[in-house]
Amino acid sequence: MKALVSSYDAALFDLDGVVYLGPNAIDGVTSALARLREIGTRLGFVTNNAARTPAAVAEHLRELGIQADDSDVVNSTQATVRMLRGELPVGAKVLVVGTDALASQLAEGGFVPVSTLEENPVAVVQGYHPQLPWSLLELGAIAVQRGAAWFATNPDQTRPTERGILPGCGAQVDLIADCVGFRPSMAGKPFRPLLDETVLRLEARHPIFIGDRIDTDIVGAGNVRMDSLFVFTGAHGKYDLADADPIGRPTHIGYDVSALLAPAREAEIIGNGFRCGVAEAWMIDGRVVADVVPDDIEGQLDLLWCVLHAIWRFNAEGADLLARLDLLR
Repeated sequence: MKALVSSYDAALFDLDGVVYLGPNAIDGVTSALARLREIGTRLGFVTNNAARTPAAVAEHLRELGIQADDSDVVNSTQATVRMLRGELPVGAKVLVVGTDALASQLAEGGFVPVSTLEENPVAVVQGYHPQLPWSLLELGAIAVQRGAAWFATNPDQTRPTERGILPGCGAQVDLIADCVGFRPSMAGKPFRPLLDETVLRLEARHPIFIGDRIDTDIVGAGNVRMDSLFVFTGAHGKYDLADADPIGRPTHIGYDVSALLAPAREAEIIGNGFRCGVAEAWMIDGRVVADVVPDDIEGQLDLLWCVLHAIWRFNAEGADLLARLDLLR
């Protein structure tokens, strides 16, 4: 049977929780990406995180043993710059509530980063900052209240790391939003600009997006009508999938990115239930049930795919059976 990836001309990867966790590559990812390149797959690395430049991200990937050119990485700052160009004149002063890397990319894009209110910024651009100074948040809040346009690179509330789930850019954005009473224009997933920018830069015609978050990765792919693969190595899991709205339901699921090299997982409807591989689940009195729960990850993924389709199609109750899939988070 043909590999899942063979139906696509490019594979676009979220980074945190998909390719790496903090400084460490996720087990098996390096070899899987190498194999994908060997068979001719065009790879792109897409990140909402604006704290580092694409060159710095590409260097980190290479340090992990992953082949990556600087041009293979597209971040939310690049999409934000294109958004700013559509709304602000070249040379406009922008107050940067983020890292030096964010400021440098804005400067390269033709804008003038400033750090004080006295310089009369016409816009505030906010991105994730791992050591965000409180004084910088205050400056951003004041500038927006004085009429500056407000842009943020992404809405991620959390970041999966090797230490656990930590606050993300969206949590920092919330602090200013609480002061000004509204939210900024955003370029990062799930909004269109970042994925549109990625497709444009990589010249992809029929890509698949691989992500670990429903609210940004899978919804983002859905917003641009792109197929998606959900993996279980990062922020979200089986219960998030079960609760997902239609726009947040992935085209495929797999434990990690190596699922691209395996055949696509297919759920076949059988009577009042579904079959995937040898796994079957069906409904009794509005609940999803199964006689057998496999004791291996791939088998549990097959059964999960059946359960999810029953929940999504028939609005069935599946919490009890989901709890029995103990190898999946």
